[in-house]
Amino acid sequence: MNACKKIIIFLCFCLAAELNFFAESKTIVLGGKKGWPEFSSQDGVTFGTGRFGYQAVELSTNARAVTDETDLLLDFENENGKETFSDKSGKYIVQGNSLLRSPKSVMGHYSALSRGNGKGLSLRGSERSVFGRQGGTGSWTIEFWLCPAIAENGERVFEWHSSRIVDDYVLYQLIEASFFNNRMQWNFTNIFDGLSEKNGEVTLLSYSALIPNKWSHHEISYDEESGLLECKIDSKVEALKYITEGGREGKTIYQPVLGEVAPISIAPAYTGCIDDFRILSRVTDSSQPKNLVYDKYKVDGGRFESAPIVTSPGSVLDSLDIIDNAPPQTEVRYYVRAGDNFYNWNDPATAPKWIQVKSGEQVKGVKGRYFQVAADLFPDGAGRHTPSVTEIKINYTQVPLPTAPFRLKAVPGDGFVDLSWSYSVDENAGGYYIFYGSRPGEYLGTEANEGASPIKVDNITSFRLSGLKNGAIYYFALSTYSKEEEQISGGLSNEANARPGRR
Repeated sequence: MNACKKIIIFLCFCLAAELNFFAESKTIVLGGKKGWPEFSSQDGVTFGTGRFGYQAVELSTNARAVTDETDLLLDFENENGKETFSDKSGKYIVQGNSLLRSPKSVMGHYSALSRGNGKGLSLRGSERSVFGRQGGTGSWTIEFWLCPAIAENGERVFEWHSSRIVDDYVLYQLIEASFFNNRMQWNFTNIFDGLSEKNGEVTLLSYSALIPNKWSHHEISYDEESGLLECKIDSKVEALKYITEGGREGKTIYQPVLGEVAPISIAPAYTGCIDDFRILSRVTDSSQPKNLVYDKYKVDGGRFESAPIVTSPGSVLDSLDIIDNAPPQTEVRYYVRAGDNFYNWNDPATAPKWIQVKSGEQVKGVKGRYFQVAADLFPDGAGRHTPSVTEIKINYTQVPLPTAPFRLKAVPGDGFVDLSWSYSVDENAGGYYIFYGSRPGEYLGTEANEGASPIKVDNITSFRLSGLKNGAIYYFALSTYSKEEEQISGGLSNEANARPGRR
């Protein structure tokens, strides 16, 4: 009989050891097949397609963003998989479109491809837009990227046709951007109120030639404060003219006034790609340096931080296994940190320090109930390529939770309850937490003289709770805490109950 008991105890010990072995090694996966959870913070990153076709974190493109001064913004990006174009500002509605989405982009993942069929993209503005109302326009800027296929004479990139009545006469109005002798030419007809020189026509012709299959940034702006009409290519001034009396600065300014509301047309007769078409209700910053380089990705990169990942107290982070892709000259740097309370992690003075780690390498000195992972993504020096992160596996060791004591008993007395139990069989037991309360399974008691639930005691086998109310029933349970760290506490013992009273 004794031999049988020993065999049973040995088998139980082996089974427990095996279960503890498998319970200690844990893995949490961020990204991969199931996708990425919500981040605690992110700056300059977005989601794209990474390895194996899975969702991946990558740098956000340096495309334009909508602000209060944005009148129109067409970035031609793929919106939730939809093969349509729309104005990001919400002030213009697409009436017709023959442009195609193209992966040959300069500021994002996509641009628009025009095949020169004379249609392009037609938009009608609301009353909140520059081209959706009659009257003065104030200051404005029109800018876009072009990559022409051939740059033939007469190709039109932008067009607005309308009319305006002045002194009972109908004046034809035109704003047009077209190619002339491989150069960009802007034409304005009867746009500026009071301007009679050359029958109200204003023309600005760039001196730089357009090069087929090469991207260039184009900008035309009007400043209502000075009357300056200015044309730029790649941030260099190509042509300018003061729309004033005599064409000189400081004279009477002729302001632009629009007549009947009419749609605008983008790339109506143009062959090539166009990207990030934008209209602003202001003049762009004149303090920008000449020959300004527009990077596809911000050279200072981006960052994401995972939400705090809940494990168990005392868990030790072992390593990260990462699936990423870093084209030449790009880089991803990974960081981890851990702690038992993440609520103060936004305070640099009290937050745990970030530790830089590499994929597959052993991590040292990072343990706690909560883990957090962060990554800095950097593009190449030219800002043309981005790295991507497809998956992060967090490998950690979960400290085995101490086994609860057996056979908890509760004996009532006059205003007290005596508790007794057997020692925990766990060698890591450092002591016990006594839980008590007035309802089964709810240990929220506060009235005992020894303190509110739970009460921490040493590695003993009996304890008296005094100051309890006679006639009231109380429920009790114990858990074992680790001698390595008191916050590491296991499950609860059996529940016992007792009703104090005078004998």
